[in-house]
Amino acid sequence: MASSLLGTKTSLGSTARAAAPSRPSLASTRLPTPSPFAAAAARSRTPLQTSTSTRTRALAESASSAAYAPNPDFDFDSLGFGLTETDEMWVAESGDDGAYAGGGMNAFGPITVSPAAQVINYGQSIFEGMKAQRSPDGNILLFRPTENAARFAAGAARMSMPAVPEEVFVRGVEETVRANASYVPPHGKGTLYLRPLLMGTGPILGLGPAPSYTFLVYCSPVGAYFKGGQLTPIKLVVEEHFHRAAPGGMGGTKAAGNYSPVLVTQLSAKKEGYADVLYLDAVENKYIEEVSSCNIFVRKGKSIKTPPLGGTILPGITRKSVIELARSKGYDVEETPVSVTELLDADEVFTTGTAVVVCPVGSITYKGKEVVYGDASDPGPTTMEIYDALTSIQAGTAEDTFGWVHPVLPN
Repeated sequence: MASSLLGTKTSLGSTARAAAPSRPSLASTRLPTPSPFAAAAARSRTPLQTSTSTRTRALAESASSAAYAPNPDFDFDSLGFGLTETDEMWVAESGDDGAYAGGGMNAFGPITVSPAAQVINYGQSIFEGMKAQRSPDGNILLFRPTENAARFAAGAARMSMPAVPEEVFVRGVEETVRANASYVPPHGKGTLYLRPLLMGTGPILGLGPAPSYTFLVYCSPVGAYFKGGQLTPIKLVVEEHFHRAAPGGMGGTKAAGNYSPVLVTQLSAKKEGYADVLYLDAVENKYIEEVSSCNIFVRKGKSIKTPPLGGTILPGITRKSVIELARSKGYDVEETPVSVTELLDADEVFTTGTAVVVCPVGSITYKGKEVVYGDASDPGPTTMEIYDALTSIQAGTAEDTFGWVHPVLPN
């Protein structure tokens, strides 16, 4: 049962804790036992659908519900990209059969695992990053959650873990949003960042898959990822020695172990005044791949290029959306190798990701030489065009012709 993992809640010194708002308590939700996962690549996906009339009525009800309103005692104006403990998290467990049954909400807090847990000893863990945000009329919206579910399943297959079925994944995310709806900032003041985790929590001594797994979703209200603000151009430096990933490795999987290795270069770069590091390919050391936690795009005229997916680059959902959006606006978008020479000769450069959304790059330093894009103090025109179009869809202020927005309806 999920409760077997939960320890006594303790205060985490590095985190903030908001005053709990008054709202109806939410009982744990039980799921029917899903079918075991067969194969990530072959599994059929059934979209979660709601009739138009039901959705319209439910949205109107949710916008006026006190339980869905932002916490009036929380300072949403001061949000950065840091952890704020919220009220509840979703927890479900499974054996090696992939039957994540009995999932439900639990109080946010520490989990208890054996020192022999596979995840602690051998790192069997993947995660996702998602956001929920408020539309101007108070509704709460997710962005392409089934895409996250698909990437989560592919990551589980790569890590020899039983995948979480799409319906369980989306249910866990939705219930986490509902239980913590008071932490979803008012429109225009931030988002609720969601972190689904899949961990091999069962104990094991020798190298092998865990005997049991935990699917957990927690959340935190956040503001802009970079300190300067959402649309402040950032300074990047090209890393020439260390590589983020290599062909045949794990670069295309959102595995926990992919991220801490970049800290040695990222922390060094930040001491030098850079926002982050841009990595090159591990074979020829001349083609750009991605930044520590986001994908990268370069524009020259009406042509936009981004490095291709090939196992070393994370298949970002924001990346995929920007490609589709830019093409719909008449840009010639290519997924193709981009050399450092092309990068430095570009008219405009920007990064994309769930956390950063669309972020302008003001300058890039390579071999000690800094190349500035535009005036380095304002976003370029294409960055602004794509950012405005994407965020308008995500926030429900523009028509969603792509079918990307997923409302979180009340139970």
